Order: sequence, then structure tokens, then C-alpha cells
Amino acid sequence: MASILSYVPVVNRFVSTANQTRTIDIPPVEVHNVETAPEKRPRTLKHLLRANHVNHAILYHDLEFHNHLPHILGSAYLLGANVQQLHKIYDVEAQELEPWRSSPAEIVEDDWRDFLGDRMYQRAYVDFFEDALALKHNYQWKGVVEEYLYSGKEPLVNSLVGGLGHPLIHLAYAYEIDNREVAMEALGMAATQYDFLHKYIDDSSYTKPPSLKSSQPLDLLLKLADDKRFDGLFKEAGPENIEPLFQKHEDIVLEYWNAWALDDPVKDFELSQEAAVATLVATVPPGTHSYNFFTCHILTTSHAVRILLPFIPAEFRISLVRQWWLFTIAVYITCLRPKIDPDYIKPGDVAGKQWNYVEDKALNGAYATDAHYVKVIRAIKEAARTWGDVHERYLAAAVRFADDFGGWTFS
Repeated sequence: MASILSYVPVVNRFVSTANQTRTIDIPPVEVHNVETAPEKRPRTLKHLLRANHVNHAILYHDLEFHNHLPHILGSAYLLGANVQQLHKIYDVEAQELEPWRSSPAEIVEDDWRDFLGDRMYQRAYVDFFEDALALKHNYQWKGVVEEYLYSGKEPLVNSLVGGLGHPLIHLAYAYEIDNREVAMEALGMAATQYDFLHKYIDDSSYTKPPSLKSSQPLDLLLKLADDKRFDGLFKEAGPENIEPLFQKHEDIVLEYWNAWALDDPVKDFELSQEAAVATLVATVPPGTHSYNFFTCHILTTSHAVRILLPFIPAEFRISLVRQWWLFTIAVYITCLRPKIDPDYIKPGDVAGKQWNYVEDKALNGAYATDAHYVKVIRAIKEAARTWGDVHERYLAAAVRFADDFGGWTFS
């Protein structure tokens, strides 16, 4: 596994296309092609991903929960998990999953958009995309993604944060491990999790000159935490509050959404990744171990955006980051705006611990089979790898999370 020191910080700030469209240009992560690798470890990952794809639905528990097996298998593999560890992860996670069930009907080319957002059609959507993989794209999965993710006036790419961002996360793992089964599942998730949030990206009228402006997402979240207009809005935290939030307070949400300037897109995206780490780790007073399950998704979706940006068409990159920001605001508000300590990281707290210590906690610690725990550690490490970590702030955040974590809270 490559040392973090072998990855230089990103220095490019933004590029312009011929029509002056801004975009975000960052180096791609290393792609691990497990489909053709001859060694046993990648072969094991390939076989387990295929077994999950064949045996387990992407949605389960009354179609409310998401199949995370590719996420934790991919994260653990990329952190160095051995064959036995991968099998253990599969065995533990598979106990909660459910088999596929038939959809009410098949989906065909003429009506594939008619059932968007209907979770009952999860099997039909995966079948539809796999038929396209075989019949139209000669098993080249990226062709299927390009055809169905970016086409039409309201492209599917603008709804990847539906379902707590799981389609976005799933698609990122498909690219990073170059796996067609995971890619088809990701498209199936994107189709079944399609919700109202897409309209804010599809319809440019929602993007307006801001009444407040900042290049610092963390500063905006700190302002949001003190905004009295949201006091007492919800009695309990949870993603079920997201739609009522937009129904009742769309104007205020969009005020904060439009406030993030993105004048310097790459630098601002870097700051958003710092904010994503802080939103999870810096909202937990030391020793309380109360890490919020929903704010965790702010970080894991930020990581997914980082993975995807170099692989998607340039014209969709800014809007993908803005889609993440809208999701972040919504989750933060509906989690009752937990206070963020801006000075939560003290690099001296690392106390000589390095990334191998954190990786060992992820692979061998008490929570090595907790998908979100492992994904968080991987996300923080990749942020450090992308931007550099001279002052070891990312490392300190990862150490604190790895050592302090005692399970998830849901309120």
C-alpha cells in the first residue's frame, strides 16, 4: 500500500473549458481492477461482491435500509484487509440483508423514467441496466453509466444524494474498484432513491445571488447552528425531517445553499472536505462517544464526491459538489444543528500514532465489521492523501474518531 507521503497535495485551483464553464480538476485516485487481478485477495473481493449482487437486494427492511456490503468490503480492501478479514465482513453483514424480490413489472427503454423513485422496482431497474450492459454496451459498464446518468433534461446524476446519499457512495466504489456489478447496483439505487432534491440542480432558477456569501462551508455551518429561525423546528432528529424542512423553510435552506461562493472551486472543495470531517468528529464532546449516524453521511458522501469528480464529465462537477452541499445543509438542520467546535483538533493529541495505527483499528478493532466506522476512517485518510496533511489535522481527527468511537447515535 502506498505511503501517504507519496501523494502530493493538489495545487490546481480550477480549469475553464472553451465555453468558460468552471469545473473542478483534481487527480483521480488509484483504480483497483479486481476483475482481472490474478492474486487471491482481489479475487476474493470480486467473488464476494458478485455473491452479494446475486443473493442480496440493494434495499431491505421494508425497503428502508441500503445494502452496504460493497462499501465496507471496498473500504476494508483498500485499507489492506486480507482474505480472512474480507470473508468475515461478508458473513457478518450478509446476516442482515434480504434476498431479491420480484418487481411489479419489468422496465423497458420506453418507460425507464416512469418509475423513478419507486423502491418496489429495485429488481426491475437492476435488470434493466444489466440488460443494457449486455445488449448495448458489450459489458463495458461505464458506457451504461454515461448513457443513463447524464442523459435528458433532468439527468439522473442530479439526484445522487437521494436515500441519504447511498447512490453517490455506491457509484464511487464502482469506479474505485472498477466493478460492473457495483455499478449496476449504483444505477439501481439512483433510480429507486430519486426524490425531489433533484429539482434544485435541474432548475437554474433556484440558484440566486446570495444574501450572505462565504468560501468557507464550516463558517456557514457555524452560522447555521446559531440561526434562531430554526430553533424548535423539529422535536427529534432524523432524515424523515428533510422533506418537511423544504416544504416549510425552503427559502432559508436555499439562502445557505447559495451562500457558498465556490469562486475558487478546488480550494473551496478542499474546505468542504475539512468541514465534512468536522461535522462528524467536532460535534462530539471528548469522551461521550456519541457519533451521529446521519452526520456520518455528510462525510462519506463528501468522500464519494472526491472519488467521482475526476471520472465524471467536467460540466457536472460543480453541480455535483453543490448537490452535496444542499444535502449537507439538509442533514445538518434535521440533525438539530449539533454544535461544531472549530478548535476540536490539536495535532499534539496524535501522540506518535500514525496511519497504520488507524488502519489497524479499522481492520482489527472492535468495530471492524461496522460499515460506517470503516468508511469514515477511509474517508478521512483519503482526504489527507488528496490535500496533504502537513500539520496532521486529518490524522488527528482519524485517531480521535478511531479511539473514541463507541457506536452510533440516531438522535
